[in-house]
Amino acid sequence: MHKMPRIWIDYCQLMVSQCKITRSRRTFDRALRALPITQHPRIWPLYLRFARNLPLPETAIRVFRRYLKLSPENAEEYIDYLRSVGRLDEAAIRLAAVVNDENFVSKEGKSNYQLWHELCDLISQNPDKVTSLKVGAIIRGGLTRFTDQLGKLWCSLADYYIRSGHFEKVFDSFAQFEESMIAAKMETTSELGQDEEDDIDLELRLARFESLITRRPLLLNSVLLRQNPHNVHEWHKRVKLYEGQPRQIINTYTEAVQTIDPMKATGKPHTLWVSFARFYEDNEQLDDARTIFEKATKVNYKQVDDLAAVWCEYGEMELRHENYDQALRILRKATAIPARKAEYFDSSEPVQNRVYKSLKVWSMLADLEESLGTFQSTKAVYDRIIDLRIATPQIIINYAMFLEEHNYFEDSFKAYERGIALFKWPNVHDIWNTYLTKFIDRYGGKKLERVRDLFEQALDGCPAKYAKTIYLLYAKLEEEYGLARHAMAVYERATAAVEPEERHQMFNIYIKRAAEIYGVTHTRAIYQKAIEVLPDEHARDMCLRFADMESKLGEIDRARAIYSYCSQICDPRVTARFWQTWKEFEVRHGNEDTIREMLRIKRSVQATYNTQVNFMSSQMLKATTNATGTGTFHLLKLTGNQNGLFLINVHDSSVLLHRNPEKSDHLHCFIAEVQLEQKSVPTAVFGGLKDD
Repeated sequence: MHKMPRIWIDYCQLMVSQCKITRSRRTFDRALRALPITQHPRIWPLYLRFARNLPLPETAIRVFRRYLKLSPENAEEYIDYLRSVGRLDEAAIRLAAVVNDENFVSKEGKSNYQLWHELCDLISQNPDKVTSLKVGAIIRGGLTRFTDQLGKLWCSLADYYIRSGHFEKVFDSFAQFEESMIAAKMETTSELGQDEEDDIDLELRLARFESLITRRPLLLNSVLLRQNPHNVHEWHKRVKLYEGQPRQIINTYTEAVQTIDPMKATGKPHTLWVSFARFYEDNEQLDDARTIFEKATKVNYKQVDDLAAVWCEYGEMELRHENYDQALRILRKATAIPARKAEYFDSSEPVQNRVYKSLKVWSMLADLEESLGTFQSTKAVYDRIIDLRIATPQIIINYAMFLEEHNYFEDSFKAYERGIALFKWPNVHDIWNTYLTKFIDRYGGKKLERVRDLFEQALDGCPAKYAKTIYLLYAKLEEEYGLARHAMAVYERATAAVEPEERHQMFNIYIKRAAEIYGVTHTRAIYQKAIEVLPDEHARDMCLRFADMESKLGEIDRARAIYSYCSQICDPRVTARFWQTWKEFEVRHGNEDTIREMLRIKRSVQATYNTQVNFMSSQMLKATTNATGTGTFHLLKLTGNQNGLFLINVHDSSVLLHRNPEKSDHLHCFIAEVQLEQKSVPTAVFGGLKDD
């Protein structure tokens, strides 16, 4: 009875009632395939009702698409379903197809314009979900098609641009709308034969259009401020737009400072107050500018720096108008201790209770006191800065220099001492450097023990990075005012205290000063220590200089012993300069036996370095063999050597290297005996050019 629709209907309803989704869908499909197409209208309502109730819309969408192939006139039903499940992109595509189909007749009795209006609402209100259509082109197409409904369509286009964030296009659309209305009005006027100059409505429209074009930047700024009224940058831009209109500028500044919440502000809100006061100042209204600054100091800013900047700008305004006493009064008021003290970084307290610890305000007050105040008032300001523990090393140095300028030398040294107590290394480096230099300049060798104590105090805990400068200053002091042996002891300590990369330079200075004070013979011990502690690269240089010095003193045997010692750290393939120097030395001062001995040492050193290289190679080969686990042979050919070089990588084998005595001195060759599974393997030659 597969041709009987009643049986299929009952069967499908049974499947649906049992909530068997897949079996129900397949049963509906079988029914549609079995029944003739004239009976399909009896199945589809049940199938669509079943599809609408499915938890996932994908199956229902596919069912609806098949249904529309049979009944395209029911597209509105599919569009309503798509909108209900949030598939707005496909809903817009289907609705656009319906609108463009001239033969489509709405079952709900909607006109083509009503469908256009629905489409415009759908795409303009959901710009982020409708992505497959060119919305602007569709709405503009409606503008040419429905000329009697321009207002609604233009509003839809503007709504779309607003929701998309394209505010400049909103303005463009508005301008085009006004322009089209003016063009239509002019056309109507010319058709009626009226004089355009007498048409008040046309003149009004033209004036409105002109005003719109003029106000474009202001309108755009208004939109951005409505989005974020706490945007400081946009308020500044708005003020610039009103340039030449003082009343509007004042109103804008007033609205800005009343609207912006400093805690939510984007940018620096204090700049609006400062600019507002500067506006009055530029217009020679100082009393109004002072009023603005006074109000600005009472605002609860987010950062202490904002309030500090307001106080400093307030003081600078008074300085520009030469009201020096007023400027001092303002900054003293700013730094006054509040009734309720608070820590600088305590965000739970208002900034007015924390600004007394702002270094920016104190620094400006100190500068003003130095320029305009008395010695005592300036000293009191610096002392207060140090007591509040907000001083920087530069403030300490400025204070000491100020005291020194007024001939209060001991007080300036006390200021340095207070700064040293405040800071640790490395921040205290500049203070120590200035303090020691000034102390030596002042007293020279008169208070030698005191300055020695200062140097020892400075060097206690001094990082190696900063030790060199202090040690050199210390040694210079001992050379000029103290004892030479003390200076040598300082240099000795410096060679161990400075950073490793500075030791070579320190030894050079030590040797030079020792030679100038005690003579070159006193430098032997220094050279020996330098060779012991310096890395090979610098030790070689020291050896060459040491040997050269001995040879100049006529100590040939000493020089030869130094060359012999240094040869152990000089690979002939790398340090050809050393061997050439030694060779020239032997040519000048030696004989055949000493030259032969030098060549023997050179061969021995080369063999030592070759053995080290071969040992490293065997270790690498062994690691490779263990990694691969196979006994494979690798052959490499070196040009420039008739023997060639064979590298044999054998699993679990031992490689024994022997120097081949039969080869000439120009080649350093080795025989490799490879043993594998107790069987002898033919030997291979390992060779390389002498200087390779």
